[in-house]
Amino acid sequence: MKSPVFKQVQFSKDNPGPLKDVRVLDLSRLVAGNTLTMTLADLGADVLKVESPEGDSLRQWRVDGVDTAWKTYSRNKSSLCLDLHNPAAREILLKLVTQSSVFVESFRPGTLERMGLSPEMLLRANPKLIVARISGWGQDGPYSQRPGFGTLIEGISGFAAMNGFADREPLLPPIYLADMTAGLYGAIGILGALRNVEAGDGHGQVIDIPILDPLFSILGPQAANYRLTGKVKPRTGSCSTNSAPRNIYKTSDEKWVCLSASTQAMTERLFRSIGRPDLITDERFLNNGLRLRHVNDLNAILSDYIGALSQADCLAHFQSAGVTVGPIYDMRDIERDSHFIERNIVVELPDADMGTVPVHNISPRLSRTPGVFRKPAPRLGEDTDAVLIGLGFSPAEVKNLESKGIVRRDS
Repeated sequence: MKSPVFKQVQFSKDNPGPLKDVRVLDLSRLVAGNTLTMTLADLGADVLKVESPEGDSLRQWRVDGVDTAWKTYSRNKSSLCLDLHNPAAREILLKLVTQSSVFVESFRPGTLERMGLSPEMLLRANPKLIVARISGWGQDGPYSQRPGFGTLIEGISGFAAMNGFADREPLLPPIYLADMTAGLYGAIGILGALRNVEAGDGHGQVIDIPILDPLFSILGPQAANYRLTGKVKPRTGSCSTNSAPRNIYKTSDEKWVCLSASTQAMTERLFRSIGRPDLITDERFLNNGLRLRHVNDLNAILSDYIGALSQADCLAHFQSAGVTVGPIYDMRDIERDSHFIERNIVVELPDADMGTVPVHNISPRLSRTPGVFRKPAPRLGEDTDAVLIGLGFSPAEVKNLESKGIVRRDS
């Protein structure tokens, strides 16, 4: 296991963050919900994971036996383990609802209602409550009852059809793109709803957060483009259908750089920097539309020039010329990069399994009320006793609930 590389950060409660008075009950599972509640927790919200006896499935995503996804997405949260099949557990949950600002769930539509915890019931218990409902396809519509993992969304949204190379199959993303996008959109929706409680009509509401809709929204003007042209956006690899040149290029040392010259002035600067000012008046490259039409010729010229340089020499040359060229990095490069290190884009948190665990820093960065790392991702049911005693249960009553399997706490 590698030694710490990035700045080591200790957990602290000195700065409570801008959401310090917001309690979130998080019944969600996997990435979308945990991204949403991590975003709120990083900004100071008191996020209580309400987990089944089996725990959030994210705990089982392990690398070399370590639940790195759980450690990353569930920092700053607490864990209460309830068996919600038991009516007594649901009564405990309803007590927590009366003390909370936000309720997040990611069951298949209709499950919450069958549990006797419909949004209407939750809002009767707490009229200011915000009920955020994450699902694959939305709470209604023909697909609402289908399973909705992010992979299916990345396929049906149109993303995969646009991604990859023209002579190859459509390409799914190598990250949890649909889930993380939904989580971030969901956090934005919750912040808007909280504002309405504070300064609007004072009422809570239900937020429908399908994984599909946010991913489709980040694809941009595809619907309008198709309406105008009748053509589906082709797969173009790393090239763009909007501007040229824009691509990745291999250097002489088998590394890669990315280049984007999306304005006329930058393209002309690029042509001068490679000793080819004649290309500025070349009829193939006079403007962006012509460059897009002759992009293969343009890429061949740039590939020959860049391919004769090492990555370091290529970057130094273009940066000195003010041309927008950058490296293609993997984690080995990121660990050595001064910008990542000095800006603390990654930080090391104390961790029982790894000594320290590197995680992405809190984003965005607020100047007056920044987020803070307050605690590591919890063990299953780690906070069960404290939460129940805070609700008025005696230690003996808590032990009785544990003996009946209504609640659980990992030792």
